[in-house]
Amino acid sequence: MRKSLLSVAVLALVVSPAFAGKYNKALSVGDKAPSFDGLPAVNGGQDTSLSLGDIKEDVVVVAFLANHCPAVVANDDRIIDFAGDYKDKNVKFIGISVTAAEGQKDLDDINGIKTRTKEKAFNYVYGYDESQKVGKAYGAVATPTFFVLDKERKVRYMGALDSSVMKESKDAKNYVRDAVDALLAGKDVENPETKAQGCGISYTRGK
Repeated sequence: MRKSLLSVAVLALVVSPAFAGKYNKALSVGDKAPSFDGLPAVNGGQDTSLSLGDIKEDVVVVAFLANHCPAVVANDDRIIDFAGDYKDKNVKFIGISVTAAEGQKDLDDINGIKTRTKEKAFNYVYGYDESQKVGKAYGAVATPTFFVLDKERKVRYMGALDSSVMKESKDAKNYVRDAVDALLAGKDVENPETKAQGCGISYTRGK
């Protein structure tokens, strides 16, 4: 009997999926980033589409955002600054909304994105994933959550923008900037995963 139980336990270990990140149940640092194609998006007030495969820059920052979320709003100006600071450094910043909850969707769908882009003059491409498949594939459970991808589109950092979510601070640890700077310099990312904090993403069953 003991031998049978041991065999079952060993089998379970063999067939169980590998552990993902410390805070992410879908991805680990070093994993290939899930691709996405043809998301409706806004860029500088103009309608466009967003596909990971079309991006030519060496480093990509993918941010899961939601306009209704106070934590995202608190990060907006910092995100604008980041996108502006790195636009000529072979770095591409993109935002994706996956909100589906009634009462919030009108702020976070493509029309809400257009409105917010105009209000804040966002300087990056901001797409809408109505299917929520992209958010699930990346294991995003809160907004804002950031993923830094290298030239091979492997995940090199995932988590928060910095260590001061709700209020910009000169003393904050700049996780995303530090990760991007390390990749541009050909170095390893010193702190590759942090816990994203903000508003929980409500995923619709069946999607």
